[in-house]
Amino acid sequence: MASPQEARVPDIGGFDDVPVIEVLVAPGDKVEKDQGLITLESDKATIEVPAPFTGTVREVKVKVGDTLSEGGLVALIEPAEADGAPAPAASGPSGGAERAQPDAPSKATPAAETGIQVPPVVVPEAADNIARASIDHQAGVATAEDAAPPRRFDADAVLPGKVPYASPAVRLFARELGVDLSQVKGSARGGRITREDVQQFVKGALQGGTTAGGAAAAGAGLSLLPWPKVDFGKFGEVEEQPLSRIRKISGANLARNWAMIPHVTQHDAADVTDLESLRVALNREGERAAAKGEGVKLTMLAFIMKASVAALQKFPEFNASLDASGETLVLKKYFHIGFAADTPNGLVVPVVRDCDRKGINEIAQETAALAKKAREGKLGPAEMSGGCFSISSLGGIGGTAFTPIINAPEVAILGVSKAAMQPVWNGEAFAPRLMLPLSLSYDHRVIDGAAAARFTAYLAQLLGDMRRAML
Repeated sequence: MASPQEARVPDIGGFDDVPVIEVLVAPGDKVEKDQGLITLESDKATIEVPAPFTGTVREVKVKVGDTLSEGGLVALIEPAEADGAPAPAASGPSGGAERAQPDAPSKATPAAETGIQVPPVVVPEAADNIARASIDHQAGVATAEDAAPPRRFDADAVLPGKVPYASPAVRLFARELGVDLSQVKGSARGGRITREDVQQFVKGALQGGTTAGGAAAAGAGLSLLPWPKVDFGKFGEVEEQPLSRIRKISGANLARNWAMIPHVTQHDAADVTDLESLRVALNREGERAAAKGEGVKLTMLAFIMKASVAALQKFPEFNASLDASGETLVLKKYFHIGFAADTPNGLVVPVVRDCDRKGINEIAQETAALAKKAREGKLGPAEMSGGCFSISSLGGIGGTAFTPIINAPEVAILGVSKAAMQPVWNGEAFAPRLMLPLSLSYDHRVIDGAAAARFTAYLAQLLGDMRRAML
């Protein structure tokens, strides 16, 4: 019999003293590798701590209400024997590091501080949670019967024996997705409702069928028709590919943000002829420095981020967020800028903090490092949270303009398309100038059109002469 091995908390994105809200196992339980042992819930995310190997739980070292940080001892597990040798155990605080990074969104997620839902359409109480997020969200919106009115208060629903059997984490997950747990049938022991049960309920609703609880999916809250069900195979050859976890998360985020935020997009263009010449010259100098092990490659994004900080300082209503009630504007005194990073698994939004205190070189270095981590799937929740303003740059691909979707709870996002040489009238003649298209989407509940026009005009002015960003 193998001796028990320690299961500890892996890297959880720099969070400390995170409360334990659920213990998922008990002594004597058999667990598979990566099966959840406990659930931690910070103010940014709900995170399950996985078993680092297959085995039998011999002792649980924590209880609900305890707090844990990275490396904290969770349980002692006796490894299962395979071919006479025990499975490898977690080695300590860094054990299971390959599992440390939760799949990201966008609170985005930040990527940040994102929730995952469109407007609640099953229970009114879900509206109280539209600003909260779980990094583990799979997708979705649950819907009720066609044109169903808001559910009335029913005393039976709060009597003992009538309350759905589910953990606090699952209740939070269901509220954020707008799911009425009384309509969900639990599959775990004793009828306990699991996260997977909620996800299956949502999937059934999105597919336009009748859910496990008997509610027909119809997008009632938005008076939407059911999603069309089409047998595409009868028209020709098809191939099905499941969406990646990140695409499910970001897709639900985008749907919610587009549906709930009144978007308006202001388009403008910046003359970056001189700025591009400066960037190229600095990179040539950087190439010589790189030969000595120094220097960093400057991208246009780094300059745009620095100019955006100056614009946010001049127009503070853009560096703000609405609270969950939509009645209070929170003006931020810090300047954390998120940027959309394209990865093989989907879009994520890393955040560069305190851009007002950093130079162009430092910003460029951090964006490159964060983009690399994003492509490798190693971003932690802390690296995608706290953003004030986001930038989505398609300049390396093409296009002349687009409408970026605001990354809630932010109130604006800047889209950048590909710069192109254009004839510009200088007062005497047309001259070739490198023009950079800018597309600013803003929340019209907070920002008026005139303010958005002033913001983009000022930003274009800064990019035309970066010396102004130092004023």
